[in-house]
Amino acid sequence: MVSSLQATPAFVRLAAHPLRWRLLTELAASDYRVRELVELVGQPQNLVSYHLRLLRGGGLVTARRSTFDARDSYYHLDLERCAHALAATGAYLHPALRLDPAPPPPPSTPAPARRPAVLFTCTGNSARSPIAEALLRHHAGGHVEVTSAGSHPRQELHPHAVRILRERHGIDLSNQRPRHLDTLAGRRFNYVISLCDKVREVCLDFGGHPRRLHWSIPDPATSGRTEAVGYPAFARTVEEIDTRIRYLLPVLTPQEVSS
Repeated sequence: MVSSLQATPAFVRLAAHPLRWRLLTELAASDYRVRELVELVGQPQNLVSYHLRLLRGGGLVTARRSTFDARDSYYHLDLERCAHALAATGAYLHPALRLDPAPPPPPSTPAPARRPAVLFTCTGNSARSPIAEALLRHHAGGHVEVTSAGSHPRQELHPHAVRILRERHGIDLSNQRPRHLDTLAGRRFNYVISLCDKVREVCLDFGGHPRRLHWSIPDPATSGRTEAVGYPAFARTVEEIDTRIRYLLPVLTPQEVSS
């Protein structure tokens, strides 16, 4: 006979522990370093690190070395994998509860009068942050006011970013140019989302106390500009950002998505 422990789905065994659940809920909002998670959950670092290892072993959490300080790592919750794990968990309980995991749908109702304002930041504003800006605007259907900027903007958007967004999402960025964070001084945002480990440390203070989130995503431009090397790196980056954007939407517009 299979024991009750063996019959328990892996997701339930991992998520049921109170500290691991707390870590999952914190990482659902933003990528964090260990010391930041220690402060957020109020537990010793060795205990937090132990439970992070279990979550990584279960495939729910991943870690990436910081591109700003390689001594640090950022932890990230794989929401797509969580969606599949939750769907599988329902089937363990009863076959009728088997669900096909799907990303949250975009809003379908008219845009509200006061839209949430989102700023994406990275260093050069030539790849990651304009990709995120374009994808959020594309998926939000007018429900979100969105822009992007960089701490050290380049002269133009990376051609791979422009090409992939046009070919795979029908988005034209050919006339967009990188902008400096300083040009947004005085503007108010509800969310400021950094996609670059370096810019996270130097981002301006904006009025209105925006919620700051971090997505630790390596710069695909460092892989090179050649077709064989650079293009696949950009394709992976666009795919990751698109997944994050689709799971961000119901956070930004909960009333519209749930109605």
